[in-house]
Order: sequence, then structure tokens, then C-alpha cells
Amino acid sequence: MIVTRTPFRVTLGGGGTDLPSYYQDHGGFIFAMGLDKYMYVFLNPRPIDRKVRLLYTKSEMVDDVRELEHELAREGLLLHGIETAIEVASLADLPAGTGVGSSSCYLVGLLNSVRAYRRIPCTPKEVAEEACHLELNVLKKPIGKQDQYMAAFGGLTVLHINPEGVVEVDHVSLSPADLAQLIANTHIYYTGVKRNTIDILSEQNRSLVDRKEEAHQVVSESLHHIKDLGYKILEAIRRCNFDTFGQLLDDHWNYKKRMSSKISTSFIDQLYETVKHEFKVLGGKIIGAGGGGFLMLYCPGNQEKLSKFMESQGLMRLWYSVDFEGSKVVANHFNLGSINVNHSLGAGPGRKFEATHATKAGGI
Repeated sequence: MIVTRTPFRVTLGGGGTDLPSYYQDHGGFIFAMGLDKYMYVFLNPRPIDRKVRLLYTKSEMVDDVRELEHELAREGLLLHGIETAIEVASLADLPAGTGVGSSSCYLVGLLNSVRAYRRIPCTPKEVAEEACHLELNVLKKPIGKQDQYMAAFGGLTVLHINPEGVVEVDHVSLSPADLAQLIANTHIYYTGVKRNTIDILSEQNRSLVDRKEEAHQVVSESLHHIKDLGYKILEAIRRCNFDTFGQLLDDHWNYKKRMSSKISTSFIDQLYETVKHEFKVLGGKIIGAGGGGFLMLYCPGNQEKLSKFMESQGLMRLWYSVDFEGSKVVANHFNLGSINVNHSLGAGPGRKFEATHATKAGGI
């Protein structure tokens, strides 16, 4: 059995500019953070009955991968020539439909596990581009490129996307003390609301593509401002001006809400104004496309009081740190003679495909 672990992400700046309908005209910019909350994908061969079994929120058992209803699993397996005799299961630390990139995490984790199974080495960029190809080109999903790249790389990561869709990846390094301060001040709360990201992004995408759409100018101008704020947020965090980051988040949220009435709710709007006035929250936003999921708030003081208030409103705080490894194989127990294959993806130097000798391959 092979087990992969892939981090969820939080966008800090530039969200939405990674959509092809935007970056093809203007170029995209994303600054995001990988979380130590993960999607786990388990892959195991079925050499006896040759069936294909898939376990997620439902269970599928078919004779051929092409019969799977789960689009990401079907296309990810077919891309590498796996048609039968395989079992795939998944577990996640966070719920799906909450704006932290779960679909792309699943696909990147699956592709990573399949490559380990096939003993095909790859870089984080290669697996991210495979996932982008499947989601954007094969399945035609109206999404961007940040989720796939953040799943593969993790960390505090910057993505520069040129009009041709080529992604340049950069990383931000903070001292342990500065990183701890950023995390302590940047709260994440679960609203308890799940939503369909595709609905919100489809609306935004249509407005960008069709220049005759009534909302075209509003969405385009909002994303221009969001990209500019993303650059400023990156500079603020690099300089450890975290309160400036919080204030910029407030501007970001105001521009983001202009793009669709589905991005926020009256409850979230009222709650946001309350915490700004009563608990000195400098800024915040709904993570991901909007509509629910997780609410990020930057609060440099009164943190315990804020957490208690949010809990009284039914929003539990997510305690987290930053994942700097990206998608990786955490267990590989195939009996391959005398070879135990260990294959991991990650952003740090020296990460590569390795085959280490083992006297015995264990089982899970």
C-alpha cells in the first residue's frame, strides 16, 4: 500500500487572478500558505479479482476505471495507464467544499501515489501541471492553477502566472519567531457552511470572458485591485509588517465581495463588522471562492476574547501551522524484491525520487 499526504492551503493574496480567463489577458499572481491539515490518499493493488474499488464519501466497485463516477480518480488513474486491479481510498482532516483546495489536494495526492506505484520520478511542478491539465483541459472545470501548485509545494509560496499559463514558483522564508507571530495573529474559524465552489467561480468566469456581461467591468477591476493588494501583502509579510497585512486583508475582502452576491452572507457581514469594532480585528476574508467554509481574521490583540466570542457564535477556531513539504509519500509498503520505493514531492532542496534497499517490505 502507498499512502500520500497532501496539504490544504489558505490564499493570502491575489485570489482569483489564477483563473485562465484573467491571467490570459493580465497575468496572475498568488501568495498562499500550505496548512498542516491534510488529504490522505491510500492506493493498493487488487491482483486477485482485478476489480477497481474507490472509497470516498461513497463506495464504487467497477470492472474498469472508465466506469468510475469520480472524475478526478478516473482521469488521474487513466493518465498513467491504470485501468483495472486497483483500490483507492481517501481521508481528510478538513471537510470538502470549504474553500481550502480539497479537490486539487485529492488529485495531486492521487497522482503522487500513482507515480510512486509506477516508480516514475517527478518534481512538484510536474505533478502540479498534470493536475492542472486534468482539471482545466480534460474536465473543463472553471478553476485556476493555485490549488494544484499549493498542494504540490506547500509552504509560504508565491505563484507568478504569465499569459501563456506558465507558472513561476517562489518561496517566502520567515524566522521561526516571526512565523509564530503571523500564525498567532491570523485566526481561522469554521463557519459550518459548505458550498459549491464551481457555482461561484463559473459566475466569475462568465463575467470575465463575456465583455458584454453587466458584471464584466466590476469583476475585472476588482481582480486588478486584488492582484495589486496581493503584491502589497507579500511585501508586508516579507518585511514582517503583519498589522499592515491585516489592514490590506480588509481592502481585499471589500473588493472580493463586489464580484458576486454569493461570496458573503448577511451573517458573515454582520459578524465581520462586530469583530472589527469590538475585538480590534484589522481585516479578514472568507477563504477560497467564498460563500462559506472558513473565515480568516487578523487580530493582533484580544485573541482569547475573540476566540471565545466566535465560539459563542458557533464558529470553532482551527489551530494550525504551516506545512513546508507539500505532497509526499508517507508510507510505501510494496514488496518489490529487495527494493522499498520512497517517493516524495516537496518544495525544499534535495527532494527527489529515491530507492532505498530494504530486507523486507511491510504491510499496512
